Amino acid sequence: MARRQERGLSLVELLVGAAVGLIVVAAAGSVVAANQAAARRVQVEARLMQDLRGAAELVSRDLRRAGHWAAAASGVRRGDESIVVNPHAEIAAASGAAAVVALSFSNGAGDAVSVDDSERFGFRLRNGAIEVQLGARNWQALSDPGTVVVTSFSVVPRVDEADLATFCAKPCSAGSTTCPPRQQIRSYAIDVAGRSAVDALVTRELRSVVRVRNDIVVGSCEA
Repeated sequence: MARRQERGLSLVELLVGAAVGLIVVAAAGSVVAANQAAARRVQVEARLMQDLRGAAELVSRDLRRAGHWAAAASGVRRGDESIVVNPHAEIAAASGAAAVVALSFSNGAGDAVSVDDSERFGFRLRNGAIEVQLGARNWQALSDPGTVVVTSFSVVPRVDEADLATFCAKPCSAGSTTCPPRQQIRSYAIDVAGRSAVDALVTRELRSVVRVRNDIVVGSCEA
């Protein structure tokens, strides 16, 4: 009876198979690592955008309220009574892009014809963080430099004017600089840029526009 010959793997075949297996494992590992890195980057980007959007929204909220005056009726003429100027009307910066914004609005407390210390607000960029002013000389961090480093922050004003000549009882004199009165419609473009504190390669920039709800009137009708 003939003896059946059995044949196994040679050493060369075993080494080749092991090498192919290692290549497959390495390729799979690199794919998994790339997917994890991409997922982490997406999380970092989402966190960065969330932080920038949150800071911009808080700035927008206060800018909308800028100029609110609890005693607004004092700015309307009643008979021979003098008109009181709204002490909260001014917003700085009012003429160009700036990294520091100062504003105020009435909270119903204090002197109605002046700005109380508790009614002073503002924003500024300092050491990679946006800070908010809550009352005179009271600055607090609005953004967390541990998660986002704010690289730039600016507020750019835009002022549109509406002519109110139709409200005047008589025409304005030629060459008058105060007549007719004009309603100033103010809006501000908020630009915020930053990078992730955990990955400096992740950078984002956000721009939003907010309109001030409390318009002001400049000039007056002629008596």
